Amino acid sequence: MSGYGKWVAGRKTKWITLLLWIVIVGALTLIWPSVNSQVANNASNLPDDLQSVQAGVVAEREFPGGSGVPALLVWHREGGLPEEDLVHIGAVYKTLAELPLPHQNFVPPLGQLPPQALAASLSEDRSTLVTPVLFDKKADSEQLGEAVNELKKRINTATGADPSAARVDGEELSLRVTGPVGISIDATGLFENADVSLLIATVLLVLVFLLLIYRSPILAIIPLVAVGFAYGVTSPVLGKMAEAGWITVDSQAISIMTVLLFGAGTDYCLFLISRFRQLLKVEDSKSQALLRSITDSSGAIAMSGFTVVLALFALLLAKFGAYHRFAIPFSVSILIMGIASLTLVPALLAIFGRASFFPFIPRTPHMEAERARAKGKPAPKPKTSHNKGIGGLVVSRPWMIVGVTVVVLGVLASFASGIRFTYDILSSFPKDMESRQGFDLIGKQFSPGELAPAKLMLDTEGKVNGEDLKVVLSGLSYVDTVSDPQAGAVNKNIMGFDIEFKNNPYSLEAMSHIPALLATGEQALVDVGVDSPAGSVWVSGQTATQYDNKEVGERDTDLIIPVVIGLITLLLLLYLRSVVATLYLVATVILSFFSALGLGWIIIHYGLGADAIQGAIPLYSFVFLVALGEDYNIFMISNIWKKRKHMPLKQAITEGVNETSSVITSAGLILAGTFAVLATLPIQVLVQFGIITAIGVLLDTFVVRPFLVPALTVLFGRLAFWPGKHQEVVQPQLERAE
Repeated sequence: MSGYGKWVAGRKTKWITLLLWIVIVGALTLIWPSVNSQVANNASNLPDDLQSVQAGVVAEREFPGGSGVPALLVWHREGGLPEEDLVHIGAVYKTLAELPLPHQNFVPPLGQLPPQALAASLSEDRSTLVTPVLFDKKADSEQLGEAVNELKKRINTATGADPSAARVDGEELSLRVTGPVGISIDATGLFENADVSLLIATVLLVLVFLLLIYRSPILAIIPLVAVGFAYGVTSPVLGKMAEAGWITVDSQAISIMTVLLFGAGTDYCLFLISRFRQLLKVEDSKSQALLRSITDSSGAIAMSGFTVVLALFALLLAKFGAYHRFAIPFSVSILIMGIASLTLVPALLAIFGRASFFPFIPRTPHMEAERARAKGKPAPKPKTSHNKGIGGLVVSRPWMIVGVTVVVLGVLASFASGIRFTYDILSSFPKDMESRQGFDLIGKQFSPGELAPAKLMLDTEGKVNGEDLKVVLSGLSYVDTVSDPQAGAVNKNIMGFDIEFKNNPYSLEAMSHIPALLATGEQALVDVGVDSPAGSVWVSGQTATQYDNKEVGERDTDLIIPVVIGLITLLLLLYLRSVVATLYLVATVILSFFSALGLGWIIIHYGLGADAIQGAIPLYSFVFLVALGEDYNIFMISNIWKKRKHMPLKQAITEGVNETSSVITSAGLILAGTFAVLATLPIQVLVQFGIITAIGVLLDTFVVRPFLVPALTVLFGRLAFWPGKHQEVVQPQLERAE
């Protein structure tokens, strides 16, 4: 490793390393597109063989008039909609029929109806009307947003006002666009608006933390420069991969990737910087100190980065598109950040040398004495400390520490069993967001199911009476309304029904009715003698899609979590060559994860008042926490493993814990802080993810790493290295100082 250090941070090579990074970033930026220019927010999350996807194909073929993605226009005026408003609404739909919007798929002929006919569809108090506009399924959120903006301009022209800006509880005519189109536009807008604020907040937080911890402006800038260069390479690499069609990226993945780069990337930089600072206090030569710090820390940094990369690559096993799309951006960004930490950061430290830590420059006792002599002052006395710190406490009372930490973490973990999950995307939106306000109006004035009706389709082979089946469907306890039967456009034997549920169509309760609805349709075919009804019944719509999202997401969670545990276990086993140490390191991180989940639920549910957390959070949090949590264990354990070769094990644990405590505390605070930034965004799924992940990092930083892991190492003793051997070093008897 010393040879590698000379290559990247030697007297001349440090400039070559810096120049290479500048050239690479500049060249890639010029020839390849940025990842932000290749974002696709309408990518499918489900495989083609799932029921809801197949149902969507059937619906588009057989019922093209209603197969688009609906935007629901919720018109509302307190006290009732007068005839003048209905005339304006009819005029809007007349223009939509004559001059369709971009990507418009279908509009009902409301422009041909008199106001009295529209009035029949008003809510009971005559204050609200819901009208649909259907758009092409292939249109992405940006295209849909442009179309809806054009729609609002036409509405402003027709009404002579701006209903979208009017309050929903006022006496003016208000308009809110909701339904799948409105929800999609708002979801994308939240992430797009969050990108810049998230980046600024993350950079400022990391900068403030570094200044507070190291009190050096140069040192605070070095990790940020490294992260900036890493992002400068990551963005065009991912952009080129997306342009070539190898991967698909969305706004959510890019937002979280940015946070991950700053958090994890700063950690890797600090692992090297802290060792460099330690050695500058015992080495007169800054070059020798840097080479030794590279030799001492590069293995742990490489192992930590590789652990995270491999864990994130496990997301490629996911069938759910959102999980799968995270794998490559996250893995590539951490891989490039790891390379920057092992090449660019050493080069920058070599360039600045001791000045990196200005104004608190670390010097050897000899240098301090020379400096004092030059100023005519007495040489400072060497600092001695009899405080054994946390390491001494762990070594002296391991049983107590293991007992207390396991009980505390276990109690917190027990709360994880009470977590309730939701797959309702609307619950992630701020209450004043347009699509959520529109949905709330629909739920108040009509059936919530009108937000996103389901379509039941059956290949009846001409044997089913549509009116009889409508009666059966209307009698289902969870169904609010059923349309008249419709015949397929291509296959006349395919019969379709539009069904509105009584519940919020995005709720778990509504999703649970999808299997029952399919079973009802299959039973209807069996009753008339259809032999194999299983492939002849389909349910399309947002509720069916959400049901499949839930099922696929749970399948991915059940698969990926054991795979990540297995991969990290294998890596630790190869690195430490100890079965026992590997097992308790993995076990402590898993315990920490469930504790974070439990404490996160306490805060989110009892503190913030949320009834449930998003169903995707456990998998996201697990992958990040288990992978990143092992970083700190690897850094500390590798230090102990090296020291025990030339000192007694308990002394190695004491010094290993104490030497790594400051840097891991600093790194943990920065990493937790960057994830906590997510909790400041107006997106509940990111708020919940940020809270749980930040808590997990803090538990690893302040409980698992300094107390539980070293205490277990003390208790296991020589057994901690099994099947490897540990030769206890006998410390020579020192004479007592009087």
